[in-house]
Amino acid sequence: MTIKQFVFNAFSENTYIIYDSTGSCIIIDPGCYDNHEKRELKNFIKVNGLTVKALVNTHCHVDHVLGNSFIKNEFGVKLMIHQEDVPTLKANEMVASIYGYPDYEPCDADVFLEDGEIIRFGNSELEVLHVPGHSPGHIALVNRGEKICLSGDALFHQSIGRTDLPGGDYDVLIESIRAKLFALDDDVKVHCGHGPDTTIGYEKKYNPFCGSMIRS
Repeated sequence: MTIKQFVFNAFSENTYIIYDSTGSCIIIDPGCYDNHEKRELKNFIKVNGLTVKALVNTHCHVDHVLGNSFIKNEFGVKLMIHQEDVPTLKANEMVASIYGYPDYEPCDADVFLEDGEIIRFGNSELEVLHVPGHSPGHIALVNRGEKICLSGDALFHQSIGRTDLPGGDYDVLIESIRAKLFALDDDVKVHCGHGPDTTIGYEKKYNPFCGSMIRS
């Protein structure tokens, strides 16, 4: 699989397109809001001859879903989320204007993902891990064979997702990281929802939020 990262909107949110040799791709967390950002994503798909098979939100905070409606309408695909993040998605009809996105176009989820479910596209697949704490329905996407993890806002380079937003829970997030993410191999590359990539092994050693409770 090849992973293309875009940095969109005022929150510097990481949007990902994942594709393989078949040209099939999925879009994860489209933060594209203005026309320039939408064109950038659309042009990449066109130039590379990709076919969009699905749209996935790791979680539904506003900075990760601004382009949902655009992607659904442009490529005719279904939106896939964890069911426990439906209230988070719905809240964006009010939250978006508060954060300065008055032209946000809400849309509903079409498919609800479960922990352990496999998303397939082309010759590729991603496993769904339910990792709540940053939001109730937060998921990560993993391919163990190719050593990749898309962590959304659960785990960052030397940091973790904030837990002071509605539905956030620090203890739940720490347990999600310990039980699900830190159970992955140390050489798994982590593509985060904001900021640079990291690895599981690096975060076990150096993430100041994880400490001995995570490493024990």
